[in-house]
Amino acid sequence: MNFVIIGAGPAGVRAAETLHEHAPQAHITLISGEPGEPYARMAIPYILSGAIDEGGARQRRGHQHLESLGIHYLNRRAVRVHAGPSGGEVELDAGPRLPYDRLLVATGSSPTPPPIPGTDVPGALACWTLDDARQIATRLGPGKRVVMLGAGFVAGVCMKSLVASGARLAVVAGRSGQILRSMMTPLGSRMLQRWLESRGVEVITSGRSLRIEAGPRLVMDTRSLDADLVILATGVHPNVSFLEGTGAEMRSGVVIDEHMRTSVPGIYAAGDVAQGRDFSTGEWVVHALQPTATEHGRIAALNMAGKDVAYRGSLSMNALDTLGLISYTFGLWQGVAGGDTAEVVDEDHFLYTRLCFDSDRLVGAITIGHANPVGAIRGLIQTRRHLGAWKERLLAQPQLLMDAFVDLSQR
Repeated sequence: MNFVIIGAGPAGVRAAETLHEHAPQAHITLISGEPGEPYARMAIPYILSGAIDEGGARQRRGHQHLESLGIHYLNRRAVRVHAGPSGGEVELDAGPRLPYDRLLVATGSSPTPPPIPGTDVPGALACWTLDDARQIATRLGPGKRVVMLGAGFVAGVCMKSLVASGARLAVVAGRSGQILRSMMTPLGSRMLQRWLESRGVEVITSGRSLRIEAGPRLVMDTRSLDADLVILATGVHPNVSFLEGTGAEMRSGVVIDEHMRTSVPGIYAAGDVAQGRDFSTGEWVVHALQPTATEHGRIAALNMAGKDVAYRGSLSMNALDTLGLISYTFGLWQGVAGGDTAEVVDEDHFLYTRLCFDSDRLVGAITIGHANPVGAIRGLIQTRRHLGAWKERLLAQPQLLMDAFVDLSQR
């Protein structure tokens, strides 16, 4: 049996290891489109801040980890998949085609540049790969002017390392006028914005970006911003071009079923590239989260190896360190139709808790500045625990969440 995995992120590496465990006689090939060993993309901000070196970003400690498991590792780029009714071949940018009996697509996503001219000028960079990190590091330093175009989760992850370098950071939120809009209520976003501004970050929430000029310089309809570095952090798209012609169904990602199978026989998908089941809604969405990718890879590999393992769905959960202010969002944090919501806010101390209920079950939450109840929130949502009398108490006093969790866990 020939197993081929395209993509050496958390989903691909976990899948390769799981296949080795459950199909030890099979031939397993793991393909990375980037040079070097598999690394964790979420480690890049820590490299920029100097907290770790590039070696610390490796997914596995040992240099020969994959080789010791008999996994064939290739630094090549997949350019096309030739799918048949019972297997197929992967065409690479160099070397012979790789035959497969079962194929896993775990290629993740790539940055989507903003739709303006000049995104390719020197000094305009994404913060996505190790090579990006190396180029950014050469332009960072005390007093350097950094303009970040975009204010979503990817931007939020990078901010701390940029500010830690001593750079002067300006963040352009764009037309929405709200930072972290996809993971935060307007109230929470305003609180995080105040926190950033109190630490010297300029947050620009009005005006439209027109172009990036040499310098680099960001030209807006209201002003121009000279910089030593422009970070492009305006979104991502799934890496799926090599699947053209296979018949794989695409929406916001590669569509999969509960066993991680695509619409093409013998082809599975996992991680940021896959449109998988959402735990909270049962809908099929892309969750660009490392824990989700890792679990996707494990479940996909089990099914590729002949097991019958259904995926129950991933909980949407984001954790963000915004210059030292920690925030979490869980599940249906926007609330549900007909459901109740409780909020408690301490503006002076940058504390915020939002709990969302469906009947007497907790289905979503946001916390800013609170670390203790994180495990309790996740546990109550994922177990779909009925709160009973605790619901009314939590509506009145959301800060009692840990007490509720402990009490309910002892029953």
